[in-house]
Amino acid sequence: MASIITAGEAVARIAYLSSDVIISVQPSLATESEFSTFLTSYATNKANSIVCETLPEILPIRHNADPLLSAYQPARNGKLTSVTTSSAILVKSIPHLYKLAKYPVVLHVSLHPTGFPDYGDITSIRNTGFTFLQSNSLQEAQDLALTAHALAIETGRGVIHFFDAANSNADQPIPHESRKLCSQVLNLDLAKAHQESRSEEKTLYVSEERAPVRRAVPRQTEAAPRATANGLLPVANGSTRDPSTASSSTSGRKDSSSAQSEAESATTVDSQPKAVGSDDVDATCAAIWAEIKSVTGRSYSAFHYTGPPNAEAALFLFGSDPGLFSAEFDAATPQDFFSRVGLITPVLYRPWLSARLSEVAPSSIKRIAVLEQVRRRTTKWGPILLDLLQSLRGSQDGPSPLIVGYQLGYLEVTTITQALSGIFQNLRSKAPIQNLEIGLHTGPSGSLSGSQKELEPKQPDLENAYMRILDQLFGQRLHVANSLTSKTAGSSSSFQSNPEYGFGALLARKEHRKRFVTEIQEATKSRPFTTDAPLKWLSQWALAGDKTDEANTLAPEIIARLGTDGSPAAYKLLQSKGLFFSESQWLIGSDAWSYDLGNSGVHNVIASGENVNMLIIDSTPYSERAAQDAARRKKDIGLYAMNYGNTYVASVAVYSSYTQVLQAMMEAEAFSGPSIVLAYLPYNRESDTPLTVLQETKKAVDVGYWPLYRWNPKAEENGEESFQLDSERIKQELQDFLRRDNHMTQLMRRHPEFHASLSESYGSEVRTVQKRKAKDAYESLLEGLQGAPMTVLFASDNGNAESLAKRLASRGKARGLKSLYMAMDEYPLEDLINEENVVFISATAGQGEFPQNGRNFWEAVKNTVDMDLANIRFTVFALGDSHYWPRKEDKHYYNKPGKDLFARLSTLGGQKLVDIGLGDDQDPDGYQTGYIDWEPKLWDALGVGNVEGLPDEPPPITNEDIKRESNFLRGTIAEGLQDPSTGAISAADQQLTKFHGTYMQDDRDLRDERKAQGLEPAYSFMIRCRLPGGVASAQQWQQMDAIATNLGNETMKLTTRQTFQFHGIVKGKLKPAMQAINAGLMTTIAACGDVNRNVMCSSLPELSELHADTHACAKKISDHLLPSTTAYHEIWLQDDETGKKSQIAGDAVQDFEPMYGPTYLPRKFKITIAIPPHNDTDVYAHDVGLIAIKGEDGRLIGFNMLAGGGMGVTHNMKKTYPRAGSMLGYVSKEEVHIACEKVMLVQRDHGDRSNRKHARLKYTMDDMGADVFQGKVEDLWGKKFEAPKPFHFESNIDTFGWQQDERGMWHFTLFIENGRIEDTADFPMKTGLREIAKVHKGEFRLTGNQHLILSNVADADLGEMKALMKKYKLDNTNFSALRLSSSACVAFPTCGLAMAESERYLPELITKLEGVIEEHGLRQESIVMRMTGCPNGCARPWLAEVAFVGKAYGAYNMYLGGGYHGQRLNKLYRSSIKEEEILAIMKPLVKRYALERNDGERFGDFAIRIGMIKETREGKDFHDDTAEVEEDE
Repeated sequence: MASIITAGEAVARIAYLSSDVIISVQPSLATESEFSTFLTSYATNKANSIVCETLPEILPIRHNADPLLSAYQPARNGKLTSVTTSSAILVKSIPHLYKLAKYPVVLHVSLHPTGFPDYGDITSIRNTGFTFLQSNSLQEAQDLALTAHALAIETGRGVIHFFDAANSNADQPIPHESRKLCSQVLNLDLAKAHQESRSEEKTLYVSEERAPVRRAVPRQTEAAPRATANGLLPVANGSTRDPSTASSSTSGRKDSSSAQSEAESATTVDSQPKAVGSDDVDATCAAIWAEIKSVTGRSYSAFHYTGPPNAEAALFLFGSDPGLFSAEFDAATPQDFFSRVGLITPVLYRPWLSARLSEVAPSSIKRIAVLEQVRRRTTKWGPILLDLLQSLRGSQDGPSPLIVGYQLGYLEVTTITQALSGIFQNLRSKAPIQNLEIGLHTGPSGSLSGSQKELEPKQPDLENAYMRILDQLFGQRLHVANSLTSKTAGSSSSFQSNPEYGFGALLARKEHRKRFVTEIQEATKSRPFTTDAPLKWLSQWALAGDKTDEANTLAPEIIARLGTDGSPAAYKLLQSKGLFFSESQWLIGSDAWSYDLGNSGVHNVIASGENVNMLIIDSTPYSERAAQDAARRKKDIGLYAMNYGNTYVASVAVYSSYTQVLQAMMEAEAFSGPSIVLAYLPYNRESDTPLTVLQETKKAVDVGYWPLYRWNPKAEENGEESFQLDSERIKQELQDFLRRDNHMTQLMRRHPEFHASLSESYGSEVRTVQKRKAKDAYESLLEGLQGAPMTVLFASDNGNAESLAKRLASRGKARGLKSLYMAMDEYPLEDLINEENVVFISATAGQGEFPQNGRNFWEAVKNTVDMDLANIRFTVFALGDSHYWPRKEDKHYYNKPGKDLFARLSTLGGQKLVDIGLGDDQDPDGYQTGYIDWEPKLWDALGVGNVEGLPDEPPPITNEDIKRESNFLRGTIAEGLQDPSTGAISAADQQLTKFHGTYMQDDRDLRDERKAQGLEPAYSFMIRCRLPGGVASAQQWQQMDAIATNLGNETMKLTTRQTFQFHGIVKGKLKPAMQAINAGLMTTIAACGDVNRNVMCSSLPELSELHADTHACAKKISDHLLPSTTAYHEIWLQDDETGKKSQIAGDAVQDFEPMYGPTYLPRKFKITIAIPPHNDTDVYAHDVGLIAIKGEDGRLIGFNMLAGGGMGVTHNMKKTYPRAGSMLGYVSKEEVHIACEKVMLVQRDHGDRSNRKHARLKYTMDDMGADVFQGKVEDLWGKKFEAPKPFHFESNIDTFGWQQDERGMWHFTLFIENGRIEDTADFPMKTGLREIAKVHKGEFRLTGNQHLILSNVADADLGEMKALMKKYKLDNTNFSALRLSSSACVAFPTCGLAMAESERYLPELITKLEGVIEEHGLRQESIVMRMTGCPNGCARPWLAEVAFVGKAYGAYNMYLGGGYHGQRLNKLYRSSIKEEEILAIMKPLVKRYALERNDGERFGDFAIRIGMIKETREGKDFHDDTAEVEEDE
């Protein structure tokens, strides 16, 4: 039988059953409280509540974030609200408690530190109006928690239930609560009445006249009458109701003719409510406890007494562990001073019921010892002693008992007998001494443990990001005045962490430094040192005064000389050596400081005008901001300080702009006066991944919730703007401030484009208006048409459903119907009931989910309870892929959105036009097969099936049409770039810009939020450079770095095609970026598109001469196959004002394409060169693969040519597959570019231009046959390939670290995880590489595995390079071989094709595998692991030994058995598996590999040998014999 072993669990269970909202106060969001683990578990498992109709809402809140503020909104809205917390928050929450006491709010308080808490936390709040209940055992915790909720519901007032969890540590487990008993004890009718009530209060301040929901008729039990807050009331005829007929609902209800039934009156709001008094609480508690006793036999009363019925002495305990005292009394002998003594403890502490105390305490008692565990006593007499004196005064006929007070300290078990002897020896003496302290004043050393320790303020690990930046900027100069590591005697860490304490510490340090300067001046005169060496430096330092740079330069020299002097004077000065620096002084806090700027001390810092820097870290996630109580008093410190006028203010976010954080912190430090840097670091839990923090940050910055800005009130003195906006949008409050301060006008005058960026408050109401306007406008266009209406609503994932809806609506118009089509989420749902004919077309996304633009519509339809669709006719056409989910248990995902919608509309009363249509990508014509059969049935149902004279429909526009009509890749790109109304370009131009080296994308992290805000997607562009062989000069590196910083998203991507890629370039910066790339003597033309793309070449650091030869060939091939159109230079390099072209890089000179023709190639074309023994460019994976052959002199003589490789695949479409290249033969280096051209031309003329999924060279070769294809190439060339030369590959990974080539030059291969060049707080990689590029005399080589080689470093420069690399942590290659051998594509958030994470997730997955890797001794064993977000294969996953290819968000197909040298394709092992399944497969497989492998056997070979996977011999058998059966077409 399940059982409960902790008080926290017992209380959490009752709170969950009895609440609508539970505020879970935690030490930090990464640290559980004794309640939160259980609450989270119940919510995760969707456990049912008793009082909540749905599921209780759990709100985790940090203990220092003014948590009781969060109770106001739910309490006012009729939510039965409870709080689980430690006692640490109580005293600071007194203002809230007075107000919340007037609501049925329950606080479950665990007294801390457990074992020796301060009960003063309870006595300090005893007069706030709450009822207080105390439990001392595990069973009491359960029963009194239930009592607290029942009492709150009955009285309509707040209840605090408190306990010391240590009291029940030794208790036996108890069974789970009886749900039946809970339902019986909780007044569910009255609970419902509370839930239906709403407070009209809009502020934090509660009206004293608030009318509570109260019972007007009592509920009774057989055991005892049940009282209400107004006491026992008679029934209408004046007689007492028979208890046997009483019930909790409608028993004894009057007939329908009554003016008001009892049931009605039971939940009315009193017009003149009577205040709840002590007697009301007393009677209600008695009734509740009687009900509990009737079921369980357990008795409770306001006070608990144990001991002899005729005891003459008693101990009244208000403190920990009454069980320990009771046991000692039971074991007492007649010789003990405490023999025959009673023990009294309060259960109902407030209201204090003197009569109930008199009932339980024997009248024989003459003396009472009062033990109070109250450490912060403010009066001579303890609060419990005063309560007792008041109770016993005049309560008995004879004299009152003698009462002696004691202060209870910490008692060890071994000293309890001695302590009790002392207590009662004093009590029984003729003149007892008052206020003796019993036990230790403080608990044992290290007694704080678990969550008590966690309540001590500490900086969450995530926040270390900003600390690292401060360390990076200021180093030894950094001084954090309120650092939690400060060892300051006599002050608690919670006090030290607040700004007022830190500010005081800074002022004290300022005075200390003045004294220190005086000591230095005196030392230079008295010469107290062993030598005169320090004097010169000390004198210079004294003269430097407050000149920061000079003082900081001299400080290390002085410290070094004092350190070798050895004199007492030198030793004394070194005790304060930090004062030699001109310190960068900071106070660091959290958004907890924002709740009360006066009490937190922020105001005092700002008002002082002192030169103090504050870093305030806000952790509220943007997605949670709506859940924040609207009445919470969290203030915008930035606006507060800006209004004050004397303070530098910056708002920054390290996961949005690292550069801006650096800039703001340096400006704050340089500012003379108070500075505030508001730093955003959103998280739900401190254990959140960086990916989660990144996504939350992007949302907040993008919509203006967290604008990035810098405000310098002194900037105008230098003729500069005070306000600098570093993000696109600002929130309304900030906009109002700027307008009020007249700075907005100046900004808009100087920067007209800024005006449109001042956007905020795009709420749901705006979205509703937009939907209404869109639909009304459409309908106005249809007013003049005749015929029946037809509304077509679509949810589209990749455009097919939208195209189908558009075409269906167009055909409907041609048949005389008034057709309207729009996305489901764009449609005003309230209009649905007024439609006549509605057609829904839905694609299938993710794991059988609605596409993004239909999710809100579906959720609304799914959850509606009052929509009647009886008057509409409808049908659904669904698009899906029946083979997308191979496993039987996943088959229901096929076309699930459409099926669910059809079923739901039928349930709501809709009349079907025709049965649902199912489009299947696996059919011969894809979804069209099912659609062609379904559409005529629809026309027949609408009565327009036999319409004659229908116009011919134009054929759909294809990529071939776009290319043909583009005027050699011009299209309307230039015009689109000039359109300021959107961040996008047209669909046709999106295809054409690929030829120019750029893709339009949008930030998928922001899609949903921008849509909710009524904004278009966050469009931006990716630019890919054309960099043959991946070689860049140091100057080019600096130029690329500047482009990323100034025009992109501050990062660079080193791609698997050995080039630079930039992301996040908005349309307005696209042309400047292109021009900047060309200014760096690079180009982007043909980096993408249906042309020959960037030509790759092995990096080969150890053989530089051979590398130089092959690199020259790579460049020759690239230049030879470059498109000839001048469109690129017209569009990107022409000066907009002069019209002058600025051609810098590339050789395009004419407006026709002699090689490509007007339609270019059927698909992309890729060429790579590998230099054995390294296949680091995956030579088998490309359309043309060239294997370099060297002669006897070690120089290049020619190449073995492969053709027909390719990686792109479509999931579960067996007609698509990856393919390894086929050998054509050998070609000399002089002819290689011509041979490549002829292969490309055969593909140009014979590739499939009708089906882009079948258009790559690999399919052309398989369709023609490799021999036939080779013959056509040789015919076109006029020559034949020679027999291939011998070669040997050993690996396809990079060799990391330093290597020396044959000329004596040095090369260092850096590990760049997944190719991302960026700065983080932990690793300033981008900055480091930029600094190296400034002094590097050699070149940078980008590798095909996304890494970087610092190339051609001379011996003379080696020391400087090593020092710089060490400084910026770039010399670290101490990673597991698994990580070093990994690779991932970009995927989310920018790739539009991504189905799952890749670059952002693979490092996390590897981290979770590294433990088992190291455990089995495989840290240095390379296993090639790759991940992509979709099956297009950009990271060439099909050649990896183990690969994960995105299938849906969080789900991947797993492939095994690839060749370590990149020579063999892998094969599907498992489909659509998530992380837990991946780990469950990989961990035992890794262990088995470690134990069972042969010498030198690679992981992919091992997987095949042991039978886990079959070997893939060629591309066409890629889908055969998979470990998990793929269904046939």
